[in-house]
Amino acid sequence: MQEITDKRARRRDRRARLTSALRHFLSNQASAGMVLMGAAALALIVANSPLGEAYATALTRYIGPLNLLHWINDALMAVFFLLVGLEIKREVTDGELSSWSRRILPGMAALGGVVVPALIYLAIAGGDPVTRHGWAVPMATDIAFALGVLALLGSRVPISLKILLTALAIIDDLIAVIIIAVFYTADLSVLMLAGAGGVILALLMLNRFGVKALWPYLLLGVVLWVFVYRSGVHATLAGVALALTIPITRSPAAPDDKESPLHILEHGLSPWVAFLIVPIFGFANAGVSLAGLTPAVLLEPVPLAIALGLFIGKQVGVMAACWVTVKLKWAEMPTHANWRQLYGVALLCGIGFTMSLFIGLLAFPGAPHLEDSVKIGVLMGSLLSALAGAGILLSSPKGAEGPPPAANPLH
Repeated sequence: MQEITDKRARRRDRRARLTSALRHFLSNQASAGMVLMGAAALALIVANSPLGEAYATALTRYIGPLNLLHWINDALMAVFFLLVGLEIKREVTDGELSSWSRRILPGMAALGGVVVPALIYLAIAGGDPVTRHGWAVPMATDIAFALGVLALLGSRVPISLKILLTALAIIDDLIAVIIIAVFYTADLSVLMLAGAGGVILALLMLNRFGVKALWPYLLLGVVLWVFVYRSGVHATLAGVALALTIPITRSPAAPDDKESPLHILEHGLSPWVAFLIVPIFGFANAGVSLAGLTPAVLLEPVPLAIALGLFIGKQVGVMAACWVTVKLKWAEMPTHANWRQLYGVALLCGIGFTMSLFIGLLAFPGAPHLEDSVKIGVLMGSLLSALAGAGILLSSPKGAEGPPPAANPLH
């Protein structure tokens, strides 16, 4: 009898830790989203003020072998991708994506939200071989920005939908990483790739032999970044590769083990990435001059394709995939949520700020006009999605805010 009581107590404790960790994550991402909104707004203000020229000049100033913008987009963002990789590994190993029953609804929603925006983009801007290269720009969801909007709505959105949005955005990020590796890679250096492969092998050996100290992994991670940067593969992918080699321990009694190297690194990096690196990226890349901006400019193929891909493509793709998945009984509706609320979240998936801007820079390197078109399209699509999603959710009945069920928080 005592053993049964102890087991129940351990299960309750586990559920409490999971709920606490989840709420902490959602809270941090929501706060980071608000900071990112501020950074993006500040960039637009500065770029359209008398400081605009100094802003643009500062970003092109060289510091050592790279200019400031490249240090931000290639080096700092490698740390962002390291955190993305850690989050993906944690969720797949011991989180919201750890079983097929948990993956099916966000997975199908993410797939719909990737395919439909890409098709809309290609339908509008795919006729030109140059502009066609931006097909992946409207495919991503910015988790921090979207959760920041949800945070402003309070308990009108049930926590099950926040979990769904988080899982969907993480799968989006995984798809974006694969797309960057496969479609946005320059000429390859076999020698540098071999060097990167050797470093990854060394990292895997550290993991295999149970090395839990983080410093050897991080030291080799810097070497890996150099090899990847010089290989022709985008340097930020070194962060993802490093993340997949960081050890994670699993224990029924301690699902969120603070002694696990992966959890230690993730918790250590999270505030720096959320409140420093991503806002710096947003400030450096969202600044676009609005001088001469006319309806004709907004209707050019690239900004129009991106804006409609994010605003129309995301909501249609996510909502259709969710509807089919639920109607076929492959998954159930998220707890305490109705179709109107789910539609509001599908709209918020069109907020594609960070990853969309990043892919846009890879799609049109050295083409300032097209880079500005990407920024305008991403800002338009993200703003429309945020306003429409918030409007739908504000007009929905106030939802319940209970803890997620132990068996499956998504339903």
